[in-house]
Amino acid sequence: MRLKPSQLALQFYTLRNFCATAADFAVTCKKVRAIGYKTIQLSGAGSIPEEEVVRILNGEGLVCCATHEPADIIRKEPEKVIARLQKLGVKYTAYPYPAGVKCNRQEDVDLLVRELDAAGAKLRAAGQVLAYHNHAIEFVKLPNGQIALDAIYSRTNPKNVLAEIDTYWVQYGGGDPVEWCQKLKGRLPLLHLKDYGYNIEDKPFYAEIGSGTLNWNRILSAAEASGCEYYIVEQDTCPGDPFDSIKMSFDYLSSNFFAG
Repeated sequence: MRLKPSQLALQFYTLRNFCATAADFAVTCKKVRAIGYKTIQLSGAGSIPEEEVVRILNGEGLVCCATHEPADIIRKEPEKVIARLQKLGVKYTAYPYPAGVKCNRQEDVDLLVRELDAAGAKLRAAGQVLAYHNHAIEFVKLPNGQIALDAIYSRTNPKNVLAEIDTYWVQYGGGDPVEWCQKLKGRLPLLHLKDYGYNIEDKPFYAEIGSGTLNWNRILSAAEASGCEYYIVEQDTCPGDPFDSIKMSFDYLSSNFFAG
């Protein structure tokens, strides 16, 4: 499996504490570009006008491949998401987390499915794409025995709701990241790369890519076969300086998977 450098992106949620203002965001973008990333996913930044975000990214030679937008805005006011993506010049966004949804309660998941499908249809009509970003909570079972993540994907139109599988949270929830990449073939434009570490205290932790337990060759190959466009590094918390962690992940992935 070989990645084009432009396909490897960084989720800015990892650097959310360094993006509160436009000035902070500009400094952070410069550091990210210096590490080698050419592409980012916008999330966790402060209230910075879209025009300013675009100006800063263009100045550093960075491309925004996708965003995360607030869950309630996506479900209730997708027109606002469409307008924001248009200003940013971005095609993809992802529903970040099922806030307020009890994933073991049928009526909650039914409503989530209906609203995601409707929002995704509106984005699709505007030439945009809504994806669903999972955590582990979607692996709990509904009364009918189905896990919530299966319900979300099986009951939404595959053209309206695509996938942004998060490798760490799939593993944490008891799933297999490879199987989920295969299962969502043709529906997986975005993949969150997050390694799963385990420590001597018998607890999992977010690990830099290549330093945890996940088999990246198998995961990336499966994602490529399913049509993945962007492979997005994310680390929710880092043991030290987050810029050191994202460089470790970049170095591992570029050394082992960059083409030519």
